[in-house]
Amino acid sequence: MFNNPPDADIRDFLIAMRRIAVVGLSPKPERASYRVSRYMQQRGYGIVPVRPLVAEVLGEPAWPDLASVPGEIDLVNVFRRAEEVDAVVDAAIACGAKGVWIQLGIINEAAALRARAAGLFVVMDACLMVEHARLLGM
Repeated sequence: MFNNPPDADIRDFLIAMRRIAVVGLSPKPERASYRVSRYMQQRGYGIVPVRPLVAEVLGEPAWPDLASVPGEIDLVNVFRRAEEVDAVVDAAIACGAKGVWIQLGIINEAAALRARAAGLFVVMDACLMVEHARLLGM
């Protein structure tokens, strides 16, 4: 059974990471993916939109998939349905990401356990923005 890491470990990871690839980042400001990503961007994190058929989001060029993203990825923030998380986790492992954050309301235990077994830092069924504000008070 998957359990999220303790708060202290999540806090340390949030402090250490700098670049977040957001799978499913919507260009629509009313969507949760946009609001969460804008919040993180405003706090100094680099945001890399991963969404096919979109040129840019939040002033950053969008990429069709994780394999296309140049450079290192610290965290893959997942805004996709639970049944799509397996493929995202496989891509995150393949591209050498350090962590995967599976957003609030999205649960795929098998994918989360596979990511953890591959050495990635994994949080599931939690909002990155809420946890950042709670643990770092920013």
